[in-house]
Amino acid sequence: MNFASVNEQLDLIKEGTVEIIPLDELQKKLEISFKKKKQLRIKLGCDPSRPDLHIGHSVVLNKLRQFQYLGHKAILIVGDYTAMVGDPSGKKKARPQLTFEETREYGKTYFEQAGRILDITKAEILYNSEWLGKIDLKDLIGILSKFTVQRILERDDFTNRLKEQTEISMHELLYPIMQGYDSYAINADVELGGTDQKFNNLVGRDVQKRFGKEQQVVITMPLIEGTDGVEKMSKSLDNAIGITDEPKNIFGKTMSIPDILIYKYFELCTMIKGEELKSIKEGLESGELNPRDMKRKLGYELVKMYYSDKIAEKTIEEFDKVFIKKEIPDEIPFIKITEDKMKLVEFLTVSELAESNSNARRLIEQGAVSIDGQKVTDINSVTDFRSGMIFKVGKRKFLKILKQ
Repeated sequence: MNFASVNEQLDLIKEGTVEIIPLDELQKKLEISFKKKKQLRIKLGCDPSRPDLHIGHSVVLNKLRQFQYLGHKAILIVGDYTAMVGDPSGKKKARPQLTFEETREYGKTYFEQAGRILDITKAEILYNSEWLGKIDLKDLIGILSKFTVQRILERDDFTNRLKEQTEISMHELLYPIMQGYDSYAINADVELGGTDQKFNNLVGRDVQKRFGKEQQVVITMPLIEGTDGVEKMSKSLDNAIGITDEPKNIFGKTMSIPDILIYKYFELCTMIKGEELKSIKEGLESGELNPRDMKRKLGYELVKMYYSDKIAEKTIEEFDKVFIKKEIPDEIPFIKITEDKMKLVEFLTVSELAESNSNARRLIEQGAVSIDGQKVTDINSVTDFRSGMIFKVGKRKFLKILKQ
């Protein structure tokens, strides 16, 4: 195994990180790895609490991919057991519990999606039920005896809930110890996580130390804001760019982000590094680079990552055709209609161009609905159907009528 020099590895690893705890231990591990030509074991744990990944999740996955590029072993742990408890990080109350069957099903989806970033063929993929499921009550008592309640209650989430007199369930107190035990079980040299995982990851160092193993280094990565530029990216907040979204939606959502997020997305969500990344930062700060042009490049890079160069090129062409040249896209979904006429509000809802009647009325009032290029603003309007009519809602939704 031929590794880059320790300094070269450190320079790449440090890019985009918030903390490396402690940095000197990482350097020492890299030096030993380089000397012995032995891979470091890089852990990333993830609870499959939701089946869909977005580019916010890609931040740590990209860092794990960098370690693969540097020649180290990526270990992806799907927490089918820890997900049954639910990570209390950032939560004001206990998470709804998932069944073991649900965590397993979501875990399969996670692997498939993570494979769009990682080289899965070279990664070690594990479920933590493989070791946590073998712990009996006697073993659990032995593990818990090595930790104090005070240590676990140090985390802000628990402290705040105690102050607010919000219940903390006993099983939640186990979560950081269970995640920390993962690090002990797989002999992790480094653990990656978002800044919200710092406490859990540091407990992993504690578990390793208390069981007589060399401690892992903890590397935390930033959490990124969603397309609204305010809240943390989340599917539930409808501000996420999903890595399995259609290419046109990945590109379209990217074009809608605030200018202030352009560089952050390049740095954390793409594989662009080094001098090219530096020139993007300098160009945006000096005003030499046009933000709109850089969003197009960012959208291209994201579609390329999750699909291909060819699809990314086609996506840009289609976007320009619809939004710059104001033309109709080549491929439009269609709906077969037998009725002669229908209230527009009702049609938008049944065709799923709108989520509900109230949403349909709001879209019409906002001027977001057009028929054959003509904007419709009357919520009481009735549509006479004919084949070939094209409905457009918002910037990206098109639907063609096939009259039967």
